[in-house]
Amino acid sequence: MGIKSFTGKRAKVQRNVSENIKVSDYMTRNLITFKPEQSIMEVMEVLVKKGISGGPVVNDNNELVGIISEGDCLKELSDARYHNHPMEDVKVELHMIKNVDTIDGEMNVLDAANKFLESKHRRFPILENGKLVGQISQSDVLRAAMELKGHTW
Repeated sequence: MGIKSFTGKRAKVQRNVSENIKVSDYMTRNLITFKPEQSIMEVMEVLVKKGISGGPVVNDNNELVGIISEGDCLKELSDARYHNHPMEDVKVELHMIKNVDTIDGEMNVLDAANKFLESKHRRFPILENGKLVGQISQSDVLRAAMELKGHTW
């Protein structure tokens, strides 16, 4: 009597679903942006009204030139109070972060989670051909993880 093999047909090896999830799938494309020549007071009003903690600063060609945050505004508020000078004429370009870290929209969204942990940033702008096309936040990455639950990481 011969040996019988009970090995069934081999299934194709499937890649993890998470390998195909890109930053561009979860980034926000409809952004609130600021201009370098705007006043800090205008920025503070928008941040409070829209319930956001900061946003990208772009020039007239939609090229990223900086990031302005609540913290940047608070610092100016504190300085203005200390030095007793008005804030109406204080421009964004004087207080924005100019050296901005960005990430690639093609990056895996779970790799982006590591970038957030390494950098302590709350948001990363995404550029294509030098133009601002979106932004991904920590909450966008969490949303992606929730949609992936049950899948192999």
